[in-house]
Amino acid sequence: MPVVDPDPEFAALYNRHHGFVWRILRRLGVDAASLDDATQDVFVVVHRRRDDLAADASVRSWLFGIARRVAADIHRGQRRARRKLEALPAPAPSAPLDDQVARTEAATMVRTFLERLDPGHRMVFVLSDVEGLTAPEVATALDLKVNTVYSRLRNVRQKFERAVARHQARSKVAHG
Repeated sequence: MPVVDPDPEFAALYNRHHGFVWRILRRLGVDAASLDDATQDVFVVVHRRRDDLAADASVRSWLFGIARRVAADIHRGQRRARRKLEALPAPAPSAPLDDQVARTEAATMVRTFLERLDPGHRMVFVLSDVEGLTAPEVATALDLKVNTVYSRLRNVRQKFERAVARHQARSKVAHG
């Protein structure tokens, strides 16, 4: 990708040697996902240090030296990240697929149940049975009378029990 820079000398250097730097980084073991970023890092250093290039020095060998240091930095970072990952405890074994499917279905059932409730009943149920607030706390939060909270909770809990029973019956038929 050609570059346009206020400094035409740098733009020409970039355009002439971009492919070389990219290939060198690849041969130095930089993975494909990091190649474009690493190439950019090399040219950031080149842009910053271009006055350090001696007039009689080989541009390609200078670029190779910068590319080698950038690749080494990338490899060092990857080793550090690998050591950190290895230091983590092994993940707990995952639940059997049937359990995962059952949990996903149950979560979907609860979400659907909540979506079908009117907002006033939904908030009472969520604050009380999901978030663990007491009825007086729910009443204060929603600016309701405590008896209204208890009434809505009783109503929603009965609906929830029926929804769970229907879900379990459907699951037995589907899986049974």
